[in-house]
Amino acid sequence: MEKLNLESSIKITQAAFEKSQQLNTAPLTVAILDSGGAVISLQRQDGASLMRPDIAIGKAWGAVALGKPSRLLGQDAQERPAFISAINTLAQGNIVPVAGGVLVRNADNEIVGAVGITGDLSDVDEQCAIAGIQAAGLVADAG
Repeated sequence: MEKLNLESSIKITQAAFEKSQQLNTAPLTVAILDSGGAVISLQRQDGASLMRPDIAIGKAWGAVALGKPSRLLGQDAQERPAFISAINTLAQGNIVPVAGGVLVRNADNEIVGAVGITGDLSDVDEQCAIAGIQAAGLVADAG
């Protein structure tokens, strides 16, 4: 699949949840956004806590809004805290700069959206996002 749409989003979510089962993670929440930052799909596993949908969207939204994976935004937050703080103020607090927000690219290397996952350790969230994106035949850009 070359596009990020509802069909590919369902595949991404299912594969991410399968990876979650393999890794025995805490309950995850998966947000999938298009290249304009609009939510295509938002699913959470039973037991996911109250803030998880907002966190998952924030990871994905920050990635697509700034054109870089949330892992790299986290590095920027450590190296240039004033910049990320200012950007997050402009974004009305909607950027979550930690791993788990992965850009989705097509075969032409164009950004077609982002996947944000939260619920476990950020590195584990990111692994599940990558597995989901690859299962849908798209390219995961985690930085």
